[in-house]
Amino acid sequence: MTGVLGALVTSSVTAPAPVPDGPPQGIGASVPAADAAAKTQGTFPYAADLWAEGLLWAAVLRSPHPHARIVSIDTATAAAMPGVHAVVTHADVPGDAAHGRRVADRPVFASDVVRHHGEPIAAVAADHPDTARLAAAAIAVEYEVLEPVTDPELAFSAEPLHPDGNLIRHIPLRFGDPEVTGEVVVEGLYRIGRQDPAPIGAEAGLAVPRPDGGVEIYCASTDPHADRDLAAACFALEPERVKIVVTGVPGAMGDREDSGVQLPLGLLALRTGHPVKLAATREESFLSHAHRHPTLLRYRHHADAEGKLVKVEAQILMDAGAYADSSSDALAAAVAFACGPYVVPHAFVEGWVVRTNNPPSGHVRGEGAMQVCAAYEGQMDKLAARLGIDPAELRMRNIMATGDILPTGQTVTCPAPVAELLAAVRDFPLPALPKDDPEEEWLLPGGLEGAGEPGAVRRGVGYGVGMVHMLGAEGADEVSTATVKVSGSVATVICAAVETGQGFATLARQIVQEVLGITDVYVAPVDTDQPPCGPAAHGRHTWVSGGAVERAARMVRTQLLQPLAAQFGMSTELLTIADGKITSYDGVLSTTVAEALDGKELWATAQCRPHPTEPLDETGQGDAFVGIAFCAVRAVVDVDVELGSVRVVEMAVAQDVGRVLNPAQAHARIEAGLTQGLGAALTENLRTSAGQVRRPDFSGYALPTSLDAPDIRIVKLVEERDVVAPFGAKAISAVPVVTSPAAIASAVRAATGRPVNRLPIRPQAAVAVPTGA
Repeated sequence: MTGVLGALVTSSVTAPAPVPDGPPQGIGASVPAADAAAKTQGTFPYAADLWAEGLLWAAVLRSPHPHARIVSIDTATAAAMPGVHAVVTHADVPGDAAHGRRVADRPVFASDVVRHHGEPIAAVAADHPDTARLAAAAIAVEYEVLEPVTDPELAFSAEPLHPDGNLIRHIPLRFGDPEVTGEVVVEGLYRIGRQDPAPIGAEAGLAVPRPDGGVEIYCASTDPHADRDLAAACFALEPERVKIVVTGVPGAMGDREDSGVQLPLGLLALRTGHPVKLAATREESFLSHAHRHPTLLRYRHHADAEGKLVKVEAQILMDAGAYADSSSDALAAAVAFACGPYVVPHAFVEGWVVRTNNPPSGHVRGEGAMQVCAAYEGQMDKLAARLGIDPAELRMRNIMATGDILPTGQTVTCPAPVAELLAAVRDFPLPALPKDDPEEEWLLPGGLEGAGEPGAVRRGVGYGVGMVHMLGAEGADEVSTATVKVSGSVATVICAAVETGQGFATLARQIVQEVLGITDVYVAPVDTDQPPCGPAAHGRHTWVSGGAVERAARMVRTQLLQPLAAQFGMSTELLTIADGKITSYDGVLSTTVAEALDGKELWATAQCRPHPTEPLDETGQGDAFVGIAFCAVRAVVDVDVELGSVRVVEMAVAQDVGRVLNPAQAHARIEAGLTQGLGAALTENLRTSAGQVRRPDFSGYALPTSLDAPDIRIVKLVEERDVVAPFGAKAISAVPVVTSPAAIASAVRAATGRPVNRLPIRPQAAVAVPTGA
């Protein structure tokens, strides 16, 4: 049974892509994704598609309250229902009752108190999904409803919501002289909403019991070894008796780090001795996984009369929801980047992240950096307006470059071509103005059926300049391992780096093609029998796992070339491999890779570990980041200043990419990031009322559609290679998400004259104030 499932998963991710005549290959080519055809044809199997003989279905009972004490749980009625095989609660967890990637503070099932709407209480396994759902609903839970703490500002004085207290982390950053002041001072208060990752596919998984008393879990994990270790601790099993097999990942921007599927599934499979499958509804997905941290930011910028920044003061308060998750990391990024990619000689930032009874927050692309970017760019617009300086020019006067120092005391040693990026978008031609023509009403904010009038539309142009860190931070051990094998004319890559849509599987093929000149490259499916590679976040796998693949491929290359070099009395550096052929610099040697192998199998395993970082100290100082990526966006918007409706006409972007490894893939990732940022700017906010999630579905959570997407102009990709990164490449996906909301807000300010200090932008914030009002 397990072997059949393994074969199914393998077929979904390892079949080589069809190779047309003269296919592009190697670094710098637009190599098509190996799984592209299967995904577009609808034949690519995800976890929700898996099946096994004797399959049972799981359902989870979740709390209807954001905060309540559990008086009693009665499972007798549910357990007695025909078709029900098992009901599990906190009492049935044999190992660690709590879990968490950074802090083990989240219970597998709530036992004495529930801390957020949708928290798991119990799980059921039955022979039909409807039976499982009915049985879960039949579990009788008596609650004593408690007053929820939903305002993070009140969390400091509220009764502790958790034994660890309400304060998760406080970072006081001190840089420079606190007594310094500027000739011009501007202040602002900013609020960032709760963006949901809203993956294409909701969470799902399949757990299969093993003959040795262990369990195999098939799911869309983005960090399978961490999930395995969490599950093993929960199940009271040795890690080698728990195996995570990664299935197709239907979108991942942080939500796939949640263990809310794997743990109930594994417990039920172990209890029943049957394979158990769970496929979450969209409502369950909204309630269970992590969201972007809602954030309150207070800023005071000091500048001289010429607009040069003198000092930045800020207070940053992040809402973690009920549990810690990756909130400490998000706060570190927010505090470190609170001044943006600008030279600030004096900075004083207070950052806090606290527990509340709101939905859980965690890792979402650009966490921490996105929230502060919206705030510091709002401050730059205010400063430009106060001084009467063009907003782009004000930014240019303060822009950061390589060699400058962050407020954390860390020197920016990587390429930082921020001025070049800003100049590129500033100088790019603006789009044409819309015509006052009824036949082109679709150009108006609100679309074809909108109520707007052309005479009420105002155009605005705004800028956003942002930055993100790459890889983990503050001492995280970033290491990845890869094996490359060559047999005949086929190369195989074995690496536990999960393909989440960021293109790692394609990149791995390109690396091997580049180094070994072999066209047919097979990337093995990921499971925990392979050495760990860490999570798929912050561009890690492009850098660390890609580096490991490159090193392993170069070791195989040396094994392949050394006998030939020795035979002809030359060094291996004088031999080249291209298009499956090995040639010497003088043309004396010319043979194929297959002939050189002569039936042998060559293989090598290598690791990649970037230089170490350090935690921020008690004053927010430290070399916390391996590398930084930058981006500039110019947004053009049309705003109906009577209705407050906004249409983003165009976003022009210039980005610091280090080196373009796959042009088509790079463009797609940038466009996707800008569109996600568009949602954060205009529509996406998971709304709550007293901690209760309102309408947790796509009728209540508004994602931007293709009709909302603007023209995207990738004006410039600066390829200034980072010498410490494999291939010199930088992370691509996150920094457009970070920067585009700030640019859109800036453009709406320019169109309306309003402060626009909240994301997403509400209609009332985009209504222009009448002259003289």
